[in-house]
Amino acid sequence: MWSQLPENKHNDAPKNPRVYDSDMPTFTTDVRMQKVGELFASSAGHAAKDEQVQGSGGGGPCEAVFWVKEKGTQWRIKGTAFVVAPDIEGGEDEKESSGVRTVKSEIGGRMRVVEGAQDKEGEWSWGRELTGHFGNCSPGMRGSWKNPPPGTPVKGEPDNEHQLGQKVENLEDPIARSNFRVVVIRPDDVEQTDISDPATARRWKYTLVTDAQDGRGEWTKEELWP
Repeated sequence: MWSQLPENKHNDAPKNPRVYDSDMPTFTTDVRMQKVGELFASSAGHAAKDEQVQGSGGGGPCEAVFWVKEKGTQWRIKGTAFVVAPDIEGGEDEKESSGVRTVKSEIGGRMRVVEGAQDKEGEWSWGRELTGHFGNCSPGMRGSWKNPPPGTPVKGEPDNEHQLGQKVENLEDPIARSNFRVVVIRPDDVEQTDISDPATARRWKYTLVTDAQDGRGEWTKEELWP
């Protein structure tokens, strides 16, 4: 979940203090992948040009399915997805882009301060969280962000900087980090289907209901036939 990176003894990236909780799952991707452009193009901003999808932003519709084999349970999550890029936290003199402002507003609005951590909010960093996700990946996975551009035709040998099978130890590798993105799913609708025993299969639907006065949301739960 965003703002809740699990403990990983192999992750040497600096960690944010435990300040926020959230109900927003994440996944990592490459900015050169088609899905990034789709999340921007299908958002309210309808960004379509390549230069418009290089930074943070997005907000297009998203649906993700997770199958937990050990529990015989499927989770289907529907919502909107936002892209966190290296520009999420620039220098003091840098002006935030509209995409950065959108991400911080839409994602930040669903981040809940942990009880007793109110005085530590200023210590939490968007950039540090992004680096933490990069460090949470294996060196081989980090190296995949230095692959030749995915989905492009194979024409001769790639250049020396873009080779398959690289392993990246440096958390600030300029090429890998320039292509690395974290996608945060902001769910509005979640379905849980338990088919561990077909004779007693059950299904539940969770819907986020937002209060018009304060903008806070509460999850409602309804049981459905599977």
